[in-house]
Amino acid sequence: MASIQFTGSSISTRRFPSFQGLSPSRTSGVSLVGISSIGLNQRSFRGLVVRAATVVAPKYTSIKPLGDRVLAKIKTAEEKTVGGILLPSTAQTKPQGGEVVEVGEGRTIGLNKVEISVKTGTQIVYSKYAGTELEFNGSNHLLLKEDDIVGILESDDIKDLKPLNDRVLIKVAEAEEKTAGGLLLTEAAKEKPSIGTVIAVGPGPLDEQGNRKPLTVTPGNTVLYSKYAGNDFKGSDGSDYIALRASDIMAVLS
Repeated sequence: MASIQFTGSSISTRRFPSFQGLSPSRTSGVSLVGISSIGLNQRSFRGLVVRAATVVAPKYTSIKPLGDRVLAKIKTAEEKTVGGILLPSTAQTKPQGGEVVEVGEGRTIGLNKVEISVKTGTQIVYSKYAGTELEFNGSNHLLLKEDDIVGILESDDIKDLKPLNDRVLIKVAEAEEKTAGGLLLTEAAKEKPSIGTVIAVGPGPLDEQGNRKPLTVTPGNTVLYSKYAGNDFKGSDGSDYIALRASDIMAVLS
């Protein structure tokens, strides 16, 4: 959350251009502290724009991530539905994918040097709220840790996702259409399933020596997972998928 704080009795309204129209109810989380105490009122703010992403000044021509961080160019949000209907900006979903443009040098675990597992040019899917957004060279980028990358996706269909590290891709079981007594359920009454079939698994997490530990679940397993875990996706076939950490899987069902 951004926070702008004005303090000190030496600040006066003559040092500010005209900023009007910004009030506590319209600041999208921007807090103005101590305004009344220094002689500023809500009408003295006009045209103040708060950007969600950090803007990198034009004088910087490159960004080199450090350690296990990755710089990815964010995919543009969909502006139309599959049927060609234009979407307003409020209805456009936040992208969760992008192209890797720079990678860090990796990290050292124990005595082993572990390199970044993705290369430049790779198409990735990442956790929804991961990383720091940057506006660089006129495009939106994301600087994130490698562990926040869910997997590699070279196609447009989420079922082709190749999970990384300890991530698992699951095809969600369809919600029950009827109650045990045979009553039909409305869409609003259908409970979100937390059971599904494993489609693909990552190579496993790193241990203290930097070696991979294979996951205990395999493709084809039917599993029970935490209800609010992971990232949800819609496949091209209309099916629901979820990518989550193996630790969020509670049991294998048979």
